[in-house]
Formats: sequence, C-alpha cells, structure tokens
Amino acid sequence: MNRRTIRTLATALSVMAALAISGCSSDSGSGSDSGGKAAADKPKPTVSGAFMPEPVNDKMAGAFMVIKNDSGTADKLTAVTSPLSDDLQIHETKDQKMQQVPSMDVPANGELKLERGGNHIMFMGLKDKPKVGDKVTIELRFEKADPVKVELDVKERTYQAQNNNAH
Repeated sequence: MNRRTIRTLATALSVMAALAISGCSSDSGSGSDSGGKAAADKPKPTVSGAFMPEPVNDKMAGAFMVIKNDSGTADKLTAVTSPLSDDLQIHETKDQKMQQVPSMDVPANGELKLERGGNHIMFMGLKDKPKVGDKVTIELRFEKADPVKVELDVKERTYQAQNNNAH
C-alpha cells in the first residue's frame, strides 16, 4: 500500500511537472508579448499650453501647462529642472494656500492641469528675468515615464490660458 501511494504521488507529480513545463514554455512566448505590452503601457506624457507669465521680479515665477497621459498606467510628476533656476518646486493649492509637494499624480488616461490659482510649478531664485516672447526650457521628470523637455512661452503677466473644454 505504501509503494502504491508513492507510485501514485510520483505519477501525479510527473503529470503536474509536465503541465507546468508546457505551461511555462507557452507562457514564455506570451511573456514577451506581455513584456511588450508593459512597455507599450509605459506612460508617454504629452504637454500642451505650457507658459510662464513674465516674472515681476528675479526671485520667483510660475509655470502652467496640461500634462496628458494617454496610457493605461498612472504616473507621478516627481521633479522639474531648468537652466533658469536651480530650485524648481511642485506646488499644490488647497484652501487658497500653496504648498510644496514631492510629487503630483498624472492619472492613467487622464491629465494633470497646472493652472493659475491651482497646482503649478514654481521657479525660486531666477538666474535671469525672461521677457514676453522668450522661451524657457524645462524638463519634467516622472516616476515611470522618460523625462519630457518642454518649452514655456513667456506671456504677459495677465495672460490666461484658454480652457480647452470651452469649444
């Protein structure tokens, strides 16, 4: 009886091992597909409406834009760099108070709006004071997506971005 149990277990294990091996070999074929799918789902953010109002002084300036994420994978804006300042901060506005935050969510199949009176990017300690018509280069860094270089158009201080939903 003991040998019979062992033989039955050995047969069952052999069958399971054969199924696992055949499952793995067919999975490895689709594994590269799922790896490709994961790479295809890597966020590739796009930016529209990027601008900076002409700074009032050489101490600080704001930057505004819409960061769109058409992928099925959520991401986070984690840092911003620019030759114009060594100190760029990501700010959120809550209860009419702005505060620096370490990151901001860029939702899957959604967008992050950085706008006046709301969430935005702050340049602290400008190296230069750009004028209307100038362009300021920044690089957005994300948790998952590759960095994105953006050119901000320097606009009049009173400039208001057009609401894309107003059509």
